[in-house]
Amino acid sequence: MRYATTREPGELVGPRFALFSDVLLLGLVSTVAALPVLTAPAAMSTACAVLERRVRHDETITVPGYVRALRARLRTGDLLAGVAVVAGGALLLFNALLSGAGLPGAAVFRPALLAAGALLAVVLLRACARPESATSWREAARTAAYETVRAPRGSAVLLLAVATAAICAWAYPPLVLLVPGPLALAARAVEHSGAGPATPEHPRTTTEHHR
Repeated sequence: MRYATTREPGELVGPRFALFSDVLLLGLVSTVAALPVLTAPAAMSTACAVLERRVRHDETITVPGYVRALRARLRTGDLLAGVAVVAGGALLLFNALLSGAGLPGAAVFRPALLAAGALLAVVLLRACARPESATSWREAARTAAYETVRAPRGSAVLLLAVATAAICAWAYPPLVLLVPGPLALAARAVEHSGAGPATPEHPRTTTEHHR
């Protein structure tokens, strides 16, 4: 499908800026949907799916549309995934507090803890961008972990996106409300850039017939 790249008569903004504004709106509604904390993985996964339809089919992103998509896919497995994310985050925070308490080996432990947190963030973002997350978080996480190792360049891009989002939120805290949108965009971009060989369980089909 070919998308318009020029501004139509009477339009105040072009299509590229329209996508940018949609990403910001998506970030805001995703943040609100993630406020119960346990719904955070489902909110981020829904953001990736809605953004996919926006880019591929030029569907306008709206708050009611996002809510419908979230309600249609929300299930017990999403809440269990939220519990796992909260538990993992609490464990990382607890260990970070211990490392800052002057325990022996903290100089080595802190970088290792930071690396583990960054790796988990990348795997989680990749899992949210996987279509399997709508039905099985275990399968999505397994495939995301494989892709994180198989495609380190894409993982580095996601790591840079997470670091940039964290710095922006630290410098100007209100920006944290918009962070999920750009992160979803980065996750989808990395997911589509992985056109290499896939796992035997999930062979990729060739894309020549889409051209």
